[in-house]
Amino acid sequence: MNVLSKPTAGASVLTRQDIDQIALLTLNRPSARNALSEELLAALTDTFADISADRSVRTVVLAGNGPAYCAGHDLKELTAHRSDADGGRAYFKHIMTTCSTMMQAIVTLPQPVIAAVHGTAQAAGCQLVATCDLAVASTAATFATPGVNIGLFCSTPMVALSRNIPRKQAMEMLLTGDTIGVDDAQRIGLINRAVEPGMEREAAIELARKIAAKSAHILKIGKRAFYRQAELSLTDAYNYASEVMTENMMARDAEEGICAFIEKRTPHWEDR
Repeated sequence: MNVLSKPTAGASVLTRQDIDQIALLTLNRPSARNALSEELLAALTDTFADISADRSVRTVVLAGNGPAYCAGHDLKELTAHRSDADGGRAYFKHIMTTCSTMMQAIVTLPQPVIAAVHGTAQAAGCQLVATCDLAVASTAATFATPGVNIGLFCSTPMVALSRNIPRKQAMEMLLTGDTIGVDDAQRIGLINRAVEPGMEREAAIELARKIAAKSAHILKIGKRAFYRQAELSLTDAYNYASEVMTENMMARDAEEGICAFIEKRTPHWEDR
């Protein structure tokens, strides 16, 4: 196993290890339950930008240190700006926009992103799990969008949640603020699988390795198409997907993969 630690922007709040062709990112604000501070949001955004251009990285695992996976936004940091001249409006908008930009960076990242959830994921933390392409969770993990309990409806987490799980389940989580466990999270499709506590990071890396064995070029095509077609009408989605399949067939790796299948051999990917 090749393990290489790399510095990240805001390295104290986010760490990166390269394990073979996998970038393991770890939220590192354990005393703040990995709340998404302005510094952590910037570190994530910058790191995703670096990874996007890094051809040596084929998949990403997003984990967390400490008792919680991610408790959502840093409410203390937000509340401190109530004393601003505008009551904090400009800062609140800045943080929400910054967080939304970071979440979209995950969706547009060429590499698949897998959440490795070991503890609670609440509000924007639950949004983070829903935004990742895949999620592996400890059986001890919990999920909630509890903003309604403190007078702050989880409107931005709602965007990811409503695109990730059925509407009525999303509405129940948003309207009640109730916490759900891994059984319910898996049942409604918020996570892919649950594993024994302490095994979630290893399981996520194992899944990342399986995906990393595919053509990076083909994964990039597929991930981009998946999210785009989901926003189209049925007819438009099929028309778009047909165009994508046609272009995909022209790729070198499609030609190689089909020939390898016919010849009963392992394909040699060139990522083009």
